[in-house]
Amino acid sequence: MTNKIAPLEQLKIDSNYLRGTIAEGLNDPLTGAISHNDNLLLKFHGSYQQDNRDLRDERRKQKLEPAHSFMIRARLPGGVVSPEQWLIFDQIAQDYAEFGLRITTRQTFQWHGVLKRNLKKLMQGINQANATTIAACGDVNRQVVSVSNPLLSQHHAAVFAWAQKISDHFLPKTSAYAEIWLDGKKVEELSHDSNEEVEPLYGKTYLPRKFKIGLTIPPTNDVDIFAQDMGFIAIIENDELIGFNLTVGGGMGATHGDDTTYARLGSVLGFVTLDEVIPAAEAVLTLQRDHGNREERRYARLKYTVDRLGADWFKEQVEARAGITLQSPKAWNFERNGDQFGWVEDHTGRWHLGLRINSGRVIDRPDAPLQTGLREIAKVHTGHFRLTCNQNLIIADVASEDKAQIDALVEQYKLDAYKTQSGIARNTIACVALPTCALAMAESERYAPVILPKLDALLDKYGLLEQEIVFRISGCPNGCARPYLAEIALVGRAPGRYDLRLGANFKGERLNVVYQQNIDEAEILTHLDGLFARYSAERHQDEYFGDFLLRAQIIDQPTQRLIPLVLETV
Repeated sequence: MTNKIAPLEQLKIDSNYLRGTIAEGLNDPLTGAISHNDNLLLKFHGSYQQDNRDLRDERRKQKLEPAHSFMIRARLPGGVVSPEQWLIFDQIAQDYAEFGLRITTRQTFQWHGVLKRNLKKLMQGINQANATTIAACGDVNRQVVSVSNPLLSQHHAAVFAWAQKISDHFLPKTSAYAEIWLDGKKVEELSHDSNEEVEPLYGKTYLPRKFKIGLTIPPTNDVDIFAQDMGFIAIIENDELIGFNLTVGGGMGATHGDDTTYARLGSVLGFVTLDEVIPAAEAVLTLQRDHGNREERRYARLKYTVDRLGADWFKEQVEARAGITLQSPKAWNFERNGDQFGWVEDHTGRWHLGLRINSGRVIDRPDAPLQTGLREIAKVHTGHFRLTCNQNLIIADVASEDKAQIDALVEQYKLDAYKTQSGIARNTIACVALPTCALAMAESERYAPVILPKLDALLDKYGLLEQEIVFRISGCPNGCARPYLAEIALVGRAPGRYDLRLGANFKGERLNVVYQQNIDEAEILTHLDGLFARYSAERHQDEYFGDFLLRAQIIDQPTQRLIPLVLETV
């Protein structure tokens, strides 16, 4: 253990519970940016400062500052949105955002291209929709994701309630958010004794890094439960939710060229009853708070803490802090981790329509006015919407007599792309990447519509066009698109160059491996052409692509990577 305090840790200590000088920076009319330190604190409020990288060189030549703007992310536990909320979110996107609405890989909305002068207005608009952005980013527990499969509606409500409860429990208590963005007005979930400024759970330094929680119900793994820092796998017995299997230590981020960083699947610690959920969750989070690495942020995620200290030690500490004894994990079975499209009837006779939203981007294009179409649906829909972790949308809780009206609007506004898309296109995730993400090394969202038709052509050649294949593109190795859990993944290295990773399974229970490093599109297509040919000729009945690659020994069995033990606990 050392006494060294990293600069960001000191910044959090000195920030007066996340205030910094954000308010002053917002009022500075001489720049479209805020200071570096305030940008770091702004993340805790649900926003990142960015700039349009397409314009950097030209603005530099003109001796202008970068084209600064902000991304804002809502905190919407479980991804459930009412029609009234949708219309408000849509309106503030029209008023203040450059790129429409975007459904993220964490089941919420982002607004991109927001100018500094409009940032507070957009935040207040989100508050008017009875939502918030606090802790949607930053070194805290972020958006809590939950299963969205409409087939499981009888249990979805119970699991969604737990997602909301866990999310509320881990909200920061600082009043800085209300002061800066809401002119001191308190929304219900942020209220506390204003005479005592304290973070009873997080403390002044909050967590060492971001922390992600997910809940799901087998047989669906649509939240990629093993990618979460902490996961809850619902256990249903006699048609009743009795508790959850608890997982810890999942995470996707890595760094090119640094083998001490890696993606990791969450470890299953044991089973918790419903009464034990919150105590166990708090124990996991506070263990990470107290033992996570605060000197090196690249080793600060929970996965490294678990590997460094050991899963057995971690389990013992969870039991001690929570005052419980974890039971042995109960059996579960996952069948898939993607979304289902089209109409599905639930056990009550209500209907749910799954729609494919390419890269989650809800924006009007000449061939598909999606934003307008969903606005019109929100005006007449009497149920609710569910955002999915695969960047798609469910128009949920529709009465039989209302289906025809929804269908007509879906067809009118070209929202039925899933009907003609290939199996791989329906299972594609792409992160934002260029031009707004500062970390992006290569294209992702803008590259998906370029590469997918070429992959479709190859698959069609071998009679595989309808085969479901999980395909993900990430502009860098940080893993926002969860590429390490894809059967085929492209992870950006440089403009036009990617690592080709292969071999995860369709259930989200196995990591993929690097097949080729730093290759261009022509090489990617050449390699996949040969692999698709073999898959078509040699696969077993109902065998998924990733499973075939492993069985045919085209790739090696993935293994969990462990951080070197020389790294000391802090």
